[in-house]
Amino acid sequence: MAHIVFLEKTGCKGNARQKVLLSAAGHTLSVRDIRHEPWTREQLLAFLGPLPVAEWFNRSAPAVKEGRIVPEALSADEALTALLAEPLLIRRPLLQVGDERRVGFDAAAIDAWIGLPGIEVPSNIDRCQHDHEPDALRCGD
Repeated sequence: MAHIVFLEKTGCKGNARQKVLLSAAGHTLSVRDIRHEPWTREQLLAFLGPLPVAEWFNRSAPAVKEGRIVPEALSADEALTALLAEPLLIRRPLLQVGDERRVGFDAAAIDAWIGLPGIEVPSNIDRCQHDHEPDALRCGD
């Protein structure tokens, strides 16, 4: 099984469910809060670089949901500047095993990458679970 560096927003229920699933599959985790990482452009690009710029963003972040930030309208440089200034805009989780890095929780891709043997994956495992929660508990905040 793999040892995964799992970058999350501490307290996010979606990330909590993802960690439980990975642990149930036999993986070990080093969990870090995405807000407290000393990000550089190069470190963040190591995760995000292969994806289109619009996929770098947490769609549940208030600035994105409210239209104050439109990921599709940003250049890579503008997007990196925004993400470094406000880490809650970064799509979560960020996952690292060895030198390989991934963004988001695509269960099929994770299964192919490190394995999720015998695990039944809920269809909404990659979504924030805060539709009926008070604003104080929302993942995007």
